[in-house]
Amino acid sequence: MLIRTLDPIADFDAVTDLHARAQDYWVLADGPIDPAAAKPLIDPSLKATEFFTEAPPGGDPATSRHLGQFSGNTLVGMAELAFGFPEPQDAYLGLMLLDPAMRGKGLGPHLLAHVETLAREAHAPALFLAVLQANPRGRAFWERMGFTATGRSSTDDTTGHILHRLMKPLPT
Repeated sequence: MLIRTLDPIADFDAVTDLHARAQDYWVLADGPIDPAAAKPLIDPSLKATEFFTEAPPGGDPATSRHLGQFSGNTLVGMAELAFGFPEPQDAYLGLMLLDPAMRGKGLGPHLLAHVETLAREAHAPALFLAVLQANPRGRAFWERMGFTATGRSSTDDTTGHILHRLMKPLPT
């Protein structure tokens, strides 16, 4: 599997396509399903735009790393690594998304190891992320990867989801 930096112009269509294939996550995160249309109410191109332009509070999208994991020419995983949240020296994994057809095949740990390497190279002492309470499988994955609860939780004002902050120390 090749992992490389994603370009917001050259890779936009591939990122949009992965968002469309991973609608199960977006239905969970953003819900709901439109019963009349029988399809999720997400716009994959909007999600792709957000992937390249958003950052955590106080973060700068220009310093974030947007990574793609490829099987041949197909984008099968992606991750957004930001810096400066929750503390200025910390790293934050804003999103890690895998093609549903590729989950459970070792891609997640491989992509996460790459993210951790980049965070260590930036001298971040820890990597943080938020996991939806409604996503117990996701939380179990993060805990298997060495993340632990920080005791900080919040409620998303837009979706009502409870988010739990997890952290993994990054010893050098």
